[in-house]
Amino acid sequence: MKLRFLGTGTSFGVPVIGCDCGTCTSADPRDRRMRHGALVEEDGRRLLVDTPPELRLQLVAAGVSMVDAIWFTHCHADHIHGLDDVRVFSERGKREMEVYASPDCTATLHERFAYIFDSTVRPLKGTSKPEARLTEVHAFEPVNVAGFDVLPVPVPHGNLQVYGFRTGALGYITDGKSLPPRTVEALRGVRVLVLNALWFGNPHPTHFSVEEAVAAAREVGAERTYLTHMSHRVTHAELEARLPEGVYAAYDGLEVEV
Repeated sequence: MKLRFLGTGTSFGVPVIGCDCGTCTSADPRDRRMRHGALVEEDGRRLLVDTPPELRLQLVAAGVSMVDAIWFTHCHADHIHGLDDVRVFSERGKREMEVYASPDCTATLHERFAYIFDSTVRPLKGTSKPEARLTEVHAFEPVNVAGFDVLPVPVPHGNLQVYGFRTGALGYITDGKSLPPRTVEALRGVRVLVLNALWFGNPHPTHFSVEEAVAAAREVGAERTYLTHMSHRVTHAELEARLPEGVYAAYDGLEVEV
């Protein structure tokens, strides 16, 4: 199994518009972070995690010509507003794209993207629209997603529950503030763990800080933990210098063998 980080930034992205801080003006390409997205690949199958606004750019950079399914962690704008870009896949594959989301996120997708998920909305002759089928998933109820055995694991994110997941030896969490005990137990034994982390210090009400993510990683006990969803308040070089053994900073385009 292989994991590719498509985007490792927060909702602002990095560089932030109009910002001249050290990270936003950095010459290190690892400090350029598009909005959150990832790709899980195994035996020719591809599971796309979220559809950020830069999705087209991310998939072109990754050389991706087809994905088999989409897993939405939650329905904040930076995680879903590139959904229209999957139109090319439904056209190319001549089938509906399989989309998986929590009950709350499913309702939001129906509302914001009715033209995709309302089967009565048909494109004019000579035009096209994304064709997709939405499946509701529930916490800790395993589901087969395009051949991947996926266990949805919830984490709190303000008033929302974000649905991370475990598939095989990979545990994937973004936009979490803590790992509830049952989620920790579900993640035990993974070899690779992904966690969100905004910055060092200054706790945030809905996201892990770096220190909180490191503590959560130790609780799970994965061989390797990769941090994503990082803000412009920390450079990649600073993360590399300060992170403990076994915890690494992801960056856009990084590929990891699980």
